Amino acid sequence: MASALPGKPGAGNSSDESVNKAVNESVDRLGQFLQRHPDVLLLTGAGISTASGIPDYRDADGVRRGNAPVQGPDFRRQEAVRRRYWARSMVGYPTLSRAAPNAGHLAIAQLALQQRIGSLVTQNVDGLHQRAGSTDVTELHGSIHDVVCLDCQRTYARSAVQQQLEHDNPQMAGLVATPAPDGDALLEPSQLASFHLPQCLHCGGTLKPDVVFFGDGVPAACSAEALRKMEQASALLVIGSSVMVYSSFRLCRLASETGKPVAAVNIGKTRADELLAFKLEAPAQDLLPAVAAMLA
Repeated sequence: MASALPGKPGAGNSSDESVNKAVNESVDRLGQFLQRHPDVLLLTGAGISTASGIPDYRDADGVRRGNAPVQGPDFRRQEAVRRRYWARSMVGYPTLSRAAPNAGHLAIAQLALQQRIGSLVTQNVDGLHQRAGSTDVTELHGSIHDVVCLDCQRTYARSAVQQQLEHDNPQMAGLVATPAPDGDALLEPSQLASFHLPQCLHCGGTLKPDVVFFGDGVPAACSAEALRKMEQASALLVIGSSVMVYSSFRLCRLASETGKPVAAVNIGKTRADELLAFKLEAPAQDLLPAVAAMLA
């Protein structure tokens, strides 16, 4: 069911001819799929943004990397959890904010202009699809670039909160840490002791990034929009996602249950492997531009 897209000609022990043949077969297969389903729904995940310098969540076996993520209920209840989140986010956010769309994001926007694909749903909170030119993007898990007050519902740009954080925490200015997914960074517990939390400038309330934390559900309106897009599409294409979380897997299951083919461009295991018509184990930033060029 799965086929791999090898590296560039000359890599490994494969001959140039066999490598080029495998690449061309992958491009042809995905191109034919899009020709049959020009209204296909695209579901993208963290794997499409790794080429932009943003780490992903899971390895090729679908196992989560690194420390346990922040849980939404804990964030709301415990100041220590909020302190941990905002300190790590202050250090990690600049890397994410400087990230630029890669060739995979740009190819998706190009395919939309060519009317080769339908709607787009993403698990990513980085906003890179919009920056690449994609429109009508359903962000299942919100946007890291927005912040909301849990008390008065006032909203802020994340860049403005970053300025507040840096002003109130000069001791952490210029601190370098290992980046983690979604603007997070790995810090030592000792670095959190003197950290000052950001507060709502309107009511002094608790600020939270406008994202869906683990342990929280996707907002009903957003979930309904994603399901509507799946119902309107004739097929589903998963790109760069293991679809391990239910909010994305349910789209694969809905497609399968209604007789719509599901395909994937993903390196490694996915939760939906048994539902897939085919899977191309290829970097999206390599495969998608070639497909867009072929269909242009």
